[in-house]
Amino acid sequence: MSNPALFPADFLWGAATSAYQIEGAPLADGAGPSVWHEFAHTPGRVHANETGDVACDHYHRYREDIGLMRELGLNAYRFSVSWSRVLPEGRGRLNPRGLGFYERLVDALLEHGIQPMLTLYHWDLPAALDRLGGWLNPDSADWFADYARILFRALDDRVKLWVTLNEPWVVVDGGYLRGVLAPGQRNLHAAPIAAHHLLRAHAAAVQAYRAEGRHRIGLVVNLEPKYPAQETAEDLSATLRADAYINRYYLDPVFLGGYPPELAEIFGPAWPRFPDADFDFIRQPLDFLGVNYYSRQVVRHAPGVWPLETAGVRQDRQTHTALDWEVYPQGLTDILEWVASRYGPLPLYITENGAAFYDPPQADGGVDDPLRQRYLRDHLRAALAAMRGGVDLRGYFAWSLLDNFEWAHGYSKRFGLIHVDYASQRRTIKASGRFYAEAIRTRGITLGEDGNGG
Repeated sequence: MSNPALFPADFLWGAATSAYQIEGAPLADGAGPSVWHEFAHTPGRVHANETGDVACDHYHRYREDIGLMRELGLNAYRFSVSWSRVLPEGRGRLNPRGLGFYERLVDALLEHGIQPMLTLYHWDLPAALDRLGGWLNPDSADWFADYARILFRALDDRVKLWVTLNEPWVVVDGGYLRGVLAPGQRNLHAAPIAAHHLLRAHAAAVQAYRAEGRHRIGLVVNLEPKYPAQETAEDLSATLRADAYINRYYLDPVFLGGYPPELAEIFGPAWPRFPDADFDFIRQPLDFLGVNYYSRQVVRHAPGVWPLETAGVRQDRQTHTALDWEVYPQGLTDILEWVASRYGPLPLYITENGAAFYDPPQADGGVDDPLRQRYLRDHLRAALAAMRGGVDLRGYFAWSLLDNFEWAHGYSKRFGLIHVDYASQRRTIKASGRFYAEAIRTRGITLGEDGNGG
């Protein structure tokens, strides 16, 4: 007797990308610059001074890329919109040609039976708004809601899944606290203000969608389960701080109406007092939550390590990716079950999950990437385990569809299911992409007996 499918028939099988990482042509057809365009063009900010000026040239090659999605068997695709392509100054004047690109993209996806999941913001704030203070400006929530309304009115008749923000933690930690990502600030006092205004912007967009939209809207956060290095009071306290800083920072206000108390300890005198009314506003009901998961952290107390006084303990016996992230599939099960337990039975999507590994060139032109294939297999099994534990998981989006501009790492790290030769723009589906396609075709049977074999 044949094995029954492991994933439900209505499960979304997707891949994810973001605008600046794949589109190229950042100033084409009347678009304005973003903070990432300016950051990448600042010498010394990005590996080898590489930029997203061409990237994967998806702006011109999107139909070819949708054909590859179809070849993989995807029934969903998560992408982001470049705010400054639609509104070159971030507000006011609309650029119809920029908006038209996303209308054509959505139409082409639907023609191929692929459901779009549209992310309004994946880190590329219009540079004109950054010059007005960016996410430090309290007006930023209104700017974002106005931008969101334009997209809702143009595309809600075709887009049924909307995301407000992607990974606000990364925006703040990398862009405002540590300065390693756009806009490149390094200011302990600025970070909590930017975080709060991002949450207000998220809420303003959800509120606008309730007035304008007819389908579903949610938030996407990156989560990283924390485990103590030792069961000492110091390491347990450090683990709570680390967990509060990355996992609860952007979820507690949305679902529970307040920030974790550990944040005041972490930021000290830099922690502001926020108006009580803001928390009522931030707590807008969501239709779903997206979880981006890559790895875990084993935590120890580390006095003097700014600002958390914590450090990760490398697990040398485990496989690590090209970014030195530990491969730990159990962490995906753990974090999904934690979200469901802490915040209630909300529909969840795994909106990013993947790994950067070195992809050796093959004589026949193919790309054999067994480590990425194993990563996908084991994390899909972990997703199944969470579902069997009662998690309402609706879909899985591999990161990433294409090798792409990996932010400050430039083109040195490859996450794609599809290899991109950046010189020729030739696309080649990797062995991991073929594996994923077979998992989709069989709804998980190829993961092994009951998801545990193989």
